[in-house]
Amino acid sequence: MRFPLSLTRSMTSYLLRKRLAGETHFPLVLMLEPLHACNLTCTGCGRRREYAEWLHRQLTVERCLAAAEECGAPIVSVCGGEPLMYPEIEVLIASLVSRRKHVYLCTNGVLLEKKLSGLRPSGRLLINVHLDGMEATHDRMVEREGVFAAAVRGIAAAKAAGFQVCTNTTVYKETDMHEIAVLFDYLQELKVDGLMISPAFGYESVCQGDPGGAERLFMTRAEIQEKFRAAEPLLRRHRLTASPIYMDFLCGRRDLPCAAWANPTYNVRGWRGPCYLLNDAHYASYRELISSTAWDNLGPGGDPRCAHCMMHSGFEPAAVLLTHKGFRDVLRMAVWQMT
Repeated sequence: MRFPLSLTRSMTSYLLRKRLAGETHFPLVLMLEPLHACNLTCTGCGRRREYAEWLHRQLTVERCLAAAEECGAPIVSVCGGEPLMYPEIEVLIASLVSRRKHVYLCTNGVLLEKKLSGLRPSGRLLINVHLDGMEATHDRMVEREGVFAAAVRGIAAAKAAGFQVCTNTTVYKETDMHEIAVLFDYLQELKVDGLMISPAFGYESVCQGDPGGAERLFMTRAEIQEKFRAAEPLLRRHRLTASPIYMDFLCGRRDLPCAAWANPTYNVRGWRGPCYLLNDAHYASYRELISSTAWDNLGPGGDPRCAHCMMHSGFEPAAVLLTHKGFRDVLRMAVWQMT
């Protein structure tokens, strides 16, 4: 199966309850950032710029768990910053799993091998390692040599210890998609459980002060569609966790609305709005975030900052939420999940 049966069952029953209740805006994944400090300075990351004055601050485990309960999302993506630098990461992960949350631990992999002994394999825990290319390319993107090798050691150790592991790859304008296919072949040799892929587009915090660099790295919507259409034969043979509906969207074969409300972000400043990438305000409560945001104004055709966005955090939830509207989409998603 593409995803664990327990996750599929939990998400299906959760969606059914929400639809029967007539709710229109509800969370699927909580993006939980217990800290913004990181051991890398990745080229495409905006967090170190946006939260430069907050890098010394951390959430308590109690605040993290309260946020997870407050929004009620069945999945919690523990990210940052580098979450393995969080002093109580083992306690946080164990606490979320004990509350029957499905947890994605999103890491650059540098500390993974060292930290594994404090974690326990679970059907509700999936370790997600970020890799943007083979060794030379990835180390250049994260601005440090040896990171790719450390991440690979961590992946191998995690798989040997019985953990579920997937990877997350960002595609930039300069990305060679043949190299990505080689990377995915290599990762499948390491027995990773899934491969996530998403395009990079320029947004405020990563473009500030370096418009030339942004032009080199980030793609317009038309460039994203062209790149993914050309690479589709290379990607098709791999175990992608990107749904077929989302892949159709990336290739320009169908449109999707933005569902940024389905992936709320909580960090040291509160509930970030309106979305994971745009930083207009922080709210004291999840309900305040939902009620204070003009969701219909987001996405292409709405907010001009969203014109080129095709991020999975905004559009993959829309793909999931739209599957009930047509038998063909339901069948495609079911077959995809079972392969």
